[in-house]
Amino acid sequence: MAVEAKKNRWLIALAAVSIHISIGSVYSWSVFSNPMNETYGWGLTAISATFSIAILFLGLSAAFMGHFVEKYGPRISGIVSASFFGVGMLASGFAAQIESLWLMYFTYGMLGGIGLGIGYITPVSTLVKWFPDRRGLATGMAIMGFGFASLIASPVMQRLIEGVSIPGTFYILGAVYLVLMLAGASYLEKPPEGWVPKSMRGQDTAKESAEDRDLSYLTANESLKTRRFYLLWIMLFINVTCGIAILSVAAPMGQEIAGLSAAAAATMVGIMGFFNGAGRLAWATISDYIGRPNVYTVFFVIQIASFFILPTITQALMFQAILFLIMTCYGGGFASIPAYIGDIFGTKQLGAIHGYILTAWAAAGLVGPILVSWLRETTESYTLTLYIFAFAFIVALAASLLIRVDIKKLKQEKANGSSQAAVNE
Repeated sequence: MAVEAKKNRWLIALAAVSIHISIGSVYSWSVFSNPMNETYGWGLTAISATFSIAILFLGLSAAFMGHFVEKYGPRISGIVSASFFGVGMLASGFAAQIESLWLMYFTYGMLGGIGLGIGYITPVSTLVKWFPDRRGLATGMAIMGFGFASLIASPVMQRLIEGVSIPGTFYILGAVYLVLMLAGASYLEKPPEGWVPKSMRGQDTAKESAEDRDLSYLTANESLKTRRFYLLWIMLFINVTCGIAILSVAAPMGQEIAGLSAAAAATMVGIMGFFNGAGRLAWATISDYIGRPNVYTVFFVIQIASFFILPTITQALMFQAILFLIMTCYGGGFASIPAYIGDIFGTKQLGAIHGYILTAWAAAGLVGPILVSWLRETTESYTLTLYIFAFAFIVALAASLLIRVDIKKLKQEKANGSSQAAVNE
């Protein structure tokens, strides 16, 4: 007899999006840069360090709090995330009011960053369990919210800064995000034991549990002992490092290589945000049909070709089209990784494993922008930088092919195990 769920899984997805669209506002931090510089006299580099600290603590808290998420469940974890992020935003208003940059590092960078990390992994690990039939689509929806958040938050922040001051902007957004995240967290919960969606009932696959369909069913610490964990880490690290680096210099690079005006380059950066978000949903959904290994191989083939030819493209529209394609792969890499983890490690401690994998994001957030800036200053050109990224993606492609060997071996072991169980019966 089928186990029925008391909650609607699509509303669970909506609750997840409400959390991600709140914490995703971190991508709009640059909106504060010039106003803070003009109002408080803080240097732009010092102001941007707040964003770097937030991303660093996102990765660290995702790694260290993954076990907390699995132990206490999505509702408690979501409330903790909302508390850290909301209070961090509210306290950032006070930091701005007393003009303390160091307090801003603590409130927005550390407190907000911790809320970011817990809030990022909590909805994703929950959705994978609610959508065993559409893992890619489910995680893509939530992580798309994170990617698209800046499109909503940036103009709102700009209006608020002009209308109610910088501290007032933090106070208002902190209160709004706190309420929105708490509302989303209150609806989150794991599906009942033994539950499967109606679309899978009556099918052959419904005869198996979700555990049986996954290639393995490991704890987070057990996953660290496998080669495929580190191959996934390398793949995400390279994808994010190059993507963040391109995001950080897209405007000046477009002006230098394709001759874009400053206004056209700024518009291009805004449109890149759209493709970053759209790529998260599109590629994650495609992965449900062609498989996660194939999607990542496609990512890297596309980006190898794109980074090799980008320095030679001087036609503005073609240059922008290639950048937009790269951005879809960048966003798609984030959205497809949780489903990939579920496929090859199972959902037993998916949140914790996802947290460990996201340390690649924290590392990439530090390496990418610094590397591309250093290369630009050293070579006085973006050409060498783009070629280096192309070779990095060759390494990522090799990792994506190598992990297939492990997957093939797991499938063979699983098939042999099933055959032996049938014989014993």
